[in-house]
Amino acid sequence: MEYHINESEYRFMDILWDTEPVNSMELASLCRERLGWKKSTTYTVLRNLGEKQIVRNENAVVRALISREEAQKQESRAFLEKKFRGSLPAFIAAFLREEKLTPKEARELQELINQASEEGE
Repeated sequence: MEYHINESEYRFMDILWDTEPVNSMELASLCRERLGWKKSTTYTVLRNLGEKQIVRNENAVVRALISREEAQKQESRAFLEKKFRGSLPAFIAAFLREEKLTPKEARELQELINQASEEGE
């Protein structure tokens, strides 16, 4: 299933992923504390995400229907498509023009590449 989570929805989801299952009143309180949202804002976002089938609110208990990893994967793919024509090497090249990797980061990336290559064979 494809879906789009905007920036404010993603911040909401971060709170939900960290606390679920959570009572909707408690969730509104957390959004007030962490995001500065009014209760009505929280419930609007909750309703919108429910309509997108990203969250479920049953008996005032809210649960995510997608994992953080699923959302990150889809958002990453959409970003690559939009900004780099779907090319991961083009993204990495653009990133590395301004950033330097630590030896540990380079090893971790190499390991990820090795694992992805082995799985594709």
